[in-house]
Amino acid sequence: MSTLSTLPNSRRSDAPLWPLLILDVLAALTMALAIWAGLIYAGDAVNLAGVEQVAQRIFYFHIGSNIAALLGFLGSVAGSAGYLLTRRLVFDHWAAASVEIGTIFGFFVLLSGSIWAKPAWNTYWTWDPRLTTAAITVLIYVAYMLFRNGFENPATRALFSSIYALFAFLSVPLTFYSARLFRSIHPVIVAGSNQESQGDFALGATMGQALTVSMIAFAILFLALLFHRVRQLALEARIEQLQMERDE
Repeated sequence: MSTLSTLPNSRRSDAPLWPLLILDVLAALTMALAIWAGLIYAGDAVNLAGVEQVAQRIFYFHIGSNIAALLGFLGSVAGSAGYLLTRRLVFDHWAAASVEIGTIFGFFVLLSGSIWAKPAWNTYWTWDPRLTTAAITVLIYVAYMLFRNGFENPATRALFSSIYALFAFLSVPLTFYSARLFRSIHPVIVAGSNQESQGDFALGATMGQALTVSMIAFAILFLALLFHRVRQLALEARIEQLQMERDE
């Protein structure tokens, strides 16, 4: 066997591409809407001024990236639990893809937060509890991807990666509650407030609407990237299987 098409039932097992195309178009349209809503439609934060007021608009993309990263890390838990319960590699593909995409958005969370922090805190980075725990979470998932590369056997890789992912997720709620549990200057915009925060602001009507649009857009973008990556991992697994059969 030298091509993918010679694998039994390979054509029938391939999902049609048109749903992915529709999801791609929807992701592009909603992201364009989110950019317009965040940069133009949303009103200014009335308690901020100057460059800090301008920089505040990255908030919509910062929170949107947070949502996408959270979906990725939740997806890793679901995929890992699914593999441990069924031993089906397709669940491992979902977990791995979720971590990869979630980590990318996690890096954008740190980047956008640093851009926002410069005018608000006069520094791009400070070892604030929220920033520190967020950075640790991203590094934990980077380590997950490096950890996976240490195993050649797919079943062994899936088993240990699933266990790792379940424990890695413990860092996610710690990051979320860090600004509430510890002395932090990071704003608590959603579901609470922080009197010690710097650059804090309250959401007006248009700001809340723009935030909702951004969260939906980033969630759809995450799903589009996820389905593409899972499909790619499935093809890689098929190639790996063909190579093993050829070497036997």
